[in-house]
Amino acid sequence: MAVLGLSDGERHRASSILYNPEYRSYFFQVLTVLVVVWLIYQAWSNAAENLARSNMTAGFGFLSARAGFDLGQSLIEYTSDSTYRRALLVGFLNTLLVGFFGIITATIVGLLVGVGRLSNNWLIARLCTVYVEIFRNIPPLLVIFFWYKGVLAILPDFKQIRQSVQDAKAADPSVVDPSFIISNRGINFPNPIFEPGFNAVWLTLAIGIVASIAFSIWANRQQMSTGKRPPVLLVSLGLIVVLPLLVFLVVGAPISFDYPVLGRFNLSGGGHISPEFLSLYLALSLYTASFIAEIVRAGIRGVPKGQSEAANALGIRPSRSMRLIVLPQALRIIIPPLTSQYLNLIKNSSLAVAAGYADLVQVGNTILNQSGHSIEIIAIWMIVYLTISLTTSLFMNWFNAKMALVER
Repeated sequence: MAVLGLSDGERHRASSILYNPEYRSYFFQVLTVLVVVWLIYQAWSNAAENLARSNMTAGFGFLSARAGFDLGQSLIEYTSDSTYRRALLVGFLNTLLVGFFGIITATIVGLLVGVGRLSNNWLIARLCTVYVEIFRNIPPLLVIFFWYKGVLAILPDFKQIRQSVQDAKAADPSVVDPSFIISNRGINFPNPIFEPGFNAVWLTLAIGIVASIAFSIWANRQQMSTGKRPPVLLVSLGLIVVLPLLVFLVVGAPISFDYPVLGRFNLSGGGHISPEFLSLYLALSLYTASFIAEIVRAGIRGVPKGQSEAANALGIRPSRSMRLIVLPQALRIIIPPLTSQYLNLIKNSSLAVAAGYADLVQVGNTILNQSGHSIEIIAIWMIVYLTISLTTSLFMNWFNAKMALVER
């Protein structure tokens, strides 16, 4: 049957193009790109129309306007007269702060709990199991509320602490104000003030860290070639701790402390850790640690049992066998899923709004309500979190490649 006057050869070529997987893949890729471009155009046109109807202009020029609000915690200088841009920078740094310390704490706790679940001690293994099952099955928002409302909020308030100190001074005039104060307002502690001579200590510490890394690399090569491992831990402690301490004493201990002072209505001086930061930090750390513990346990289980049996046959202690033989091999299994938990912790930090912690989302939400520039604020949120996540992923992928098994 003839089709529109096409010859047999032409019909065969048309049929071969239509059913060729390569041509079809190109067609669907081009179609997908066109659909995505059309959707972006429609969204942009709709946003521009709504902005025009509301007599608003798009752009980031509003970031130079005065913020007009205070923040509970700031790592850099900030006042209500600062700009929106400065406020977002404060929120960004606060997000990095809780993410950085949260990742470190979650990794340490998760490693200890994961190893503890495999312990031969019945009590330790059961306690670690209970910890994992409790925190892993509770939403992180409830964990934040638990620490903020159930633990930190019921600590002694300022009036109770001031009254107890006054009673102690009345009984013994030699009593001084406490240096560390833990209350429902957070933790107050002596704030170190580094004097100019302390720069020599910082320089010595930096040199010690670089030297310890170089010594560790040399020690690994020595172990691979001779089978004997130099005392890396002792040398590293000497370079990082003892050497800077000696320099600190030689230059005359150039450091002083600003202690917290109990006033009539408030505390002044010293350093301060807010309850909002503590609740978010503890909640995210302990919540994520429960997942990391299971990853560590699975990684250790993935190492052939013959490895630890061979170590026992050679007379190596179980703790040393775990540290030098089992865990290094388990890292190759642990690192890929560990990256996902790090990213989850960073993204879960956006729940800080529940505790009133001034993170990027909390600050951005305040700016959004004041300025009405919702599209720009949401775009900033997306770009910042995407950048943090991609940077974390790149670092973990690099570390995973370094730990990968290299065949000889």
